[in-house]
Amino acid sequence: MKLLVVTRVRAVIALAATLSGCAANSGVAPTGPDAYIVSRQAATGFSGSGNLKAEALTEANDYCAQRNKVMFVTQEKEVAPPYVMGNFPKAEISFMCVNGGDPRTLPPR
Repeated sequence: MKLLVVTRVRAVIALAATLSGCAANSGVAPTGPDAYIVSRQAATGFSGSGNLKAEALTEANDYCAQRNKVMFVTQEKEVAPPYVMGNFPKAEISFMCVNGGDPRTLPPR
């Protein structure tokens, strides 16, 4: 009985380690002149996409800031539930790095 419990615990730990390795982070990829895309995908369907979107936006902002530019989001996508059969939460941000004061980055009047 004790051996069965230990075996099950090891199986659960191995499964958790495997699933955590499946989370995807694309990194920043260029899509055109000063235009980029970044995405995040969860390893399972048990987490929401809120943190994924925040992480992708932070990475995009940091990428532009390193180039002394300002991030301008051109498109946002999030995968809709149900989160089954590999359709896990995902956030994708398309953005441009523009100069500070660019009219696109200013609030509307």
